[in-house]
Amino acid sequence: MLIVHHLGKSQSERIVWLCEELGIPYELKHYTRDAVTQLSPPELVALTPLGTAPVITDGSLVLAESGAIVDYLLARHGNGRLVFGPTHPEFATYLFWFHYANGNLQPNMGRNMVLSRLDLPPDHPMRSRLFGRLHLALAMVDKRLGEVEYLAGEFTAADVMTVFSLTTMRYFMPLDLKPYPNILAYLQRVSRREAYQRAMQKGDPGMRLLLD
Repeated sequence: MLIVHHLGKSQSERIVWLCEELGIPYELKHYTRDAVTQLSPPELVALTPLGTAPVITDGSLVLAESGAIVDYLLARHGNGRLVFGPTHPEFATYLFWFHYANGNLQPNMGRNMVLSRLDLPPDHPMRSRLFGRLHLALAMVDKRLGEVEYLAGEFTAADVMTVFSLTTMRYFMPLDLKPYPNILAYLQRVSRREAYQRAMQKGDPGMRLLLD
């Protein structure tokens, strides 16, 4: 049985959502962050040394890293769904946006989160530079979503990888998305997906979804 080890308010929501989209049977095991440090509890650290989420166990397999887990589940259970193969005309586009989430968007969110906690003045050169890079990253997403409904043209795993950074991550890095109307419209489209609704209710029941 596939077990999704889900840390509240974390990137593991991607895995719960993907399982719901693909109809994969799974057991959901919840973990709660330390109230003071906001870090993973010892039970999750026991599964992976960094104590990061998501983690899945599938028989004897223990696998971390959301991108790796998404690729694993698509290969084992996707049957060609939510992914474009090499003969698809948008294959490269799909690959770009799939990897953009954790290669660019999420790291920019994370770096700005750390800087925001250092209480640097708004005009500090490093803060200004990294905040500017974050907005460039968001502007790329917004521009793309002004051209298509979903990042690869139709809904794919690239969207599953991306939405966390635009929503739940903002609990850790507050961000006003009003300058990005296409992103806001996209989040409303995503929020109407039944699999997304089920995933968020199962993974983080009662959490307000940051969709605006």
